[in-house]
Amino acid sequence: MSTPKTPVAEGGTAANAAADPANGQADALAQAFAAEYSVRPVPAAGAVDTTAICNTPAALGELDELWQAVVLETRTRGNDIHLPISLAYAERLCRAYPDADAELVRVSTLLHDTGWAHVDESRIISEGFSGDWRKAAIRYEHEQQGCEVARRVLPGLGYSPEFVERVCEIIDGHDTRLVARSLEDALMRDADRLWRFDRAGIALASSWFAMDPATYTDRLATEIVPELITQAAVDMATADLGRSNALLKTAVIR
Repeated sequence: MSTPKTPVAEGGTAANAAADPANGQADALAQAFAAEYSVRPVPAAGAVDTTAICNTPAALGELDELWQAVVLETRTRGNDIHLPISLAYAERLCRAYPDADAELVRVSTLLHDTGWAHVDESRIISEGFSGDWRKAAIRYEHEQQGCEVARRVLPGLGYSPEFVERVCEIIDGHDTRLVARSLEDALMRDADRLWRFDRAGIALASSWFAMDPATYTDRLATEIVPELITQAAVDMATADLGRSNALLKTAVIR
């Protein structure tokens, strides 16, 4: 099963990173991001933690009210596993990229897939995880619904209208737009991919794509690692994949 590649120059420059074929034109915000962070994968400015993600769960307590506001949305498509693990990766990435707005990255990551709870669940696997999934209508629907969740829950928790719209700008297009428009957008996208490399992510996501673990981890190496935007994410993914392959004995059980 093939996934479209993020158009970045691996190990070089970001000259092509602002071109979004889905729009048929360059994205101005993506162009600005690519110009500011011209080397890809984007080098880390801080320390990179490549230990198992269970060593550093997301900060306890700080976002509990937000988690409690979206409990319903965590009960669809494995979000109660996917979102907490992705948030833990997002926090690691923020430590590696201290110039990013960590609060924006964390909140966007926590909420980015909550829209799956508000679409036709019977279509999630059949449409959202098959063929050219980026173009699947249900992918656009879940992004739009995720923005609605953010606009519903965040104001009551004290977040400003401006912050809410910045969150929605990241959620809207996180799957269907091929390019990142800011460092915060890039970190959320990388966190959304990194969870797949942990053993829990492999166990869950491989079933979505109807793949055995060995086939799925091969796909992670050949298709998902090249999509990662930051060097910290590449380092984390590589370390996680090595551990997961060893634990699951994918070299033998294939």
